[in-house]
Amino acid sequence: MDNERSDMLNPEGLKILARNYLHGTDLSPIDKAWELVVRVHADKTHFSGLSYLDHVLHVASTLASMQLDLDTVVAGLLHGVLKEDVDIQDLRKEFGDSVAGIVEGCTRITNVHYNSKLAHQAENIRKMLLAIAIDIRVLLVKLADRLQDMCLLDTVSVERQQELARETMDLYAPLASRLGIDWLKRELEDRSFQYLYPDEYFDLASKLESSLEERQNYVNEVISIFHQKLGENHVRPTRVIGRPKHLYSIYKKLIAQKITLDQVYDKVAFRIIVNTVKECYEALGVIHANWAPVPGRIKDFISVPKANNYQSMHTTVVGPRGHFIEIQIRTEQMDRIAQEGVAAHWAYKEGQSATVGDARLFKELKNLVKNLQKVEDPREFLESVHSELYTPETYALTPGGEVKSFPAKSCPIDFAYIIHTEVGDHCVGAKVNGKLVPLKYQLQNGDIVEIVTSKNQRPRRGWLNLVKTSRARSRIRSWLRKEEREKALNLGREICDKELKQQETTLKKMVKSGHIKLLLKDLHCNSLDDMLVKVGSGVITVQHLVRALQPPEFLEEKAGSAIASSDSSLRMVAGPSSIHEKKGNGSGIHIAGIDDMMVKVSRCCNPVPGDTVIGFITNGRGISVHKAECVNLQSTDSQRWIDVEWSGSHDSGHRVEIQVSAENRKGIFAAISSTISADDANIVEISAHTTPTDTADFHIVVEVEGLVHLQRVLGHLRQMEHVITARRL
Repeated sequence: MDNERSDMLNPEGLKILARNYLHGTDLSPIDKAWELVVRVHADKTHFSGLSYLDHVLHVASTLASMQLDLDTVVAGLLHGVLKEDVDIQDLRKEFGDSVAGIVEGCTRITNVHYNSKLAHQAENIRKMLLAIAIDIRVLLVKLADRLQDMCLLDTVSVERQQELARETMDLYAPLASRLGIDWLKRELEDRSFQYLYPDEYFDLASKLESSLEERQNYVNEVISIFHQKLGENHVRPTRVIGRPKHLYSIYKKLIAQKITLDQVYDKVAFRIIVNTVKECYEALGVIHANWAPVPGRIKDFISVPKANNYQSMHTTVVGPRGHFIEIQIRTEQMDRIAQEGVAAHWAYKEGQSATVGDARLFKELKNLVKNLQKVEDPREFLESVHSELYTPETYALTPGGEVKSFPAKSCPIDFAYIIHTEVGDHCVGAKVNGKLVPLKYQLQNGDIVEIVTSKNQRPRRGWLNLVKTSRARSRIRSWLRKEEREKALNLGREICDKELKQQETTLKKMVKSGHIKLLLKDLHCNSLDDMLVKVGSGVITVQHLVRALQPPEFLEEKAGSAIASSDSSLRMVAGPSSIHEKKGNGSGIHIAGIDDMMVKVSRCCNPVPGDTVIGFITNGRGISVHKAECVNLQSTDSQRWIDVEWSGSHDSGHRVEIQVSAENRKGIFAAISSTISADDANIVEISAHTTPTDTADFHIVVEVEGLVHLQRVLGHLRQMEHVITARRL
């Protein structure tokens, strides 16, 4: 970048923003940070093609407009310098530990990328949450950074737009909501919506634009009526505001309720701002006295604030002209917190300590990270992140008055595990508002919950279908894994004792003689307990155990009959050449780091090479391989899933079911068969029937080489003149 461009960009505007609220604070660190930024980023460009200096100035200015502390603003300028070989120790020396820590955390997050591999994606998000838990300002800088990125997405490829928009919608918008920064959450959601669903976005935006004048007239009318009715009852609001709901919230309502835009009456949300908490309740009384409230839509977040410190009264009424309108009533201070969240009373501002609400929010975020760290399975982890990051919607109380927050539809088991793991493990029921309720009861706002326990109670697998919190789910799974391991251990010991008895020995004798080491090595087990668990759970079959226990000369005599009696649909793998043997059977399935397994391709979903697949460890029948999205797989215990992948060589015998719908014309049967055969796909079965609408539906089983081959077959079928649809079942 030339000198003229460098001179045009400067931090003076940023310093003016900071000076408006950082009264009497030395702002020279901004100048020092700018000098370093110019030195390392002068010739760098943002992914949009604009100057990187422009980008960091916008990020820092956003942070200053949120009135954050000086260290956060400086870190906003410096958030990319560690990627340009600036030493972290030099940063600490020049700007202090606080700034350096924020920049280091931002760099760690910047290196996180969404990945289609679930294990990688889960680990990356895990690292991000850890960085956030160390210092919440890391997240604030990253949110400002992401907002600037989203404003420039029209400069990148559609694929990149989709990737960043999905990541923002799934992760950053919920995090902004968790911090209570409403304006930022809405902005991130709407911009993500624009790129994820462009047709729906522009269609909705144009329709709302066309009715803008009508809606504005209605807003002005309602505001005037509110002032009149409130004034008649001696309530003097400082402000009454009517604003359109943001596009994504309207779109979600259209989808969830399956309605058209004309049927959405509360496109505008009204906000009544008063001076005191007393006036909040008085204003609510006036509104309900004049317009009928909608049952179930009255929420008191003043007496029971949300986890992100949000306070307000919510109600929906049948307002003027019979339209449903949503109304929020709160004080000026509550309104500021509602808009700015944690930034409204930032704990790091000079000379200020954290508020009780801030301290609770930071503690809950750290507990969230702590709970998620205990979730090992990638799918379960990502599911937990999704459910936990969205703002909790239910607030229940202990008998002592302590407020606990939960995702919507949480049950007493969730409440019990929030109290303590032991309470959750032994929960048999609950008293809600003094009355006994079953474990499937869904907690409601304001419920006072007392957990009933029994020392004889234990977690049940069915509880996983009831609970909504990651803490409860992880504790239940942990108990079940422990219980299943103990059962497998005992069963494995019984099986081994029985087989060893036939060999005229015992486990105790083998351990004492040292022969157990040879057995463990042959069975690829780390310890005696590991072997017993694998035998009990079916990972090591009885046949394999017998072979390992028998002397070599006897094994050679029996080798032929053992192979002949094995199930043709399953294959026993043993020894160091297991991977090559697996490839040789035509399944093409590779199991990383595991030998000696029976492998079969599941018939319920018929995966083919190219499909994302997951293995399921069955009881005594080896590994069954399913498509990742298989319904049957999703209903199983994910702790028994195992990573598998297709090896480099495949045969052409992978069966797939397809359905073809076509116009019922003469010769269509032969034409479809000919098209499939022309693509070198073998037709195993084919059946057809006509429908009342005079179409012909074909159910066909074909053998293909893999997913690419299948897609080619389906593509050519869809191109046929009289074919309506062709799809994989």
